[in-house]
Amino acid sequence: MPTSFTRYLGELRTEATHIQSGNTVITDAPVDNQGKGEAFSPTDLLATALSSCMFTIMGIAARTHQINIEGATCSTTKIMATEPRRVMEVIIEFNFPPLNLSSKEKQLLENAAKHCPVAKSLHTDLKQTIIFNF
Repeated sequence: MPTSFTRYLGELRTEATHIQSGNTVITDAPVDNQGKGEAFSPTDLLATALSSCMFTIMGIAARTHQINIEGATCSTTKIMATEPRRVMEVIIEFNFPPLNLSSKEKQLLENAAKHCPVAKSLHTDLKQTIIFNF
C-alpha cells in the first residue's frame, strides 16, 4: 500500500496526503528557486524529517528508560549547495528543559538521535551537525 498521494497544484506547489491518516502537507518552491516560499519546500521537509525522526527515536528511548523529555525543542537549519543544487548540511540544535539528567542518560538520548532511520537513510555527503543543549 502506498504511503502518500501527491498532487501537483501548479505554480510550483504540491499537496501530499498521508493515506493512513488523511493529513496533508503543502509544499512550495523556495524563493531562491523560482517559488513563492509560502510553505515548506521539499528540501525543508527533508531537513525537518531528520529532526522529527531524531525526536521520535529519542522519545522511544526516553519512554523505555523512564526519562521525561517533554517540552524539549529543536531548531533545524538547512544549508544548500549550488553545484549541484542539493542540501549540503542540516544543523539541528536540541534544547532540553532542566531535567537533571545523568551523563549516561544524556549519552543514551544522543545515541538514539544519531541512529534514527532518517539519519541512516541520508547520503553520507550530507553533513549532519547535531547540537544537544541539556
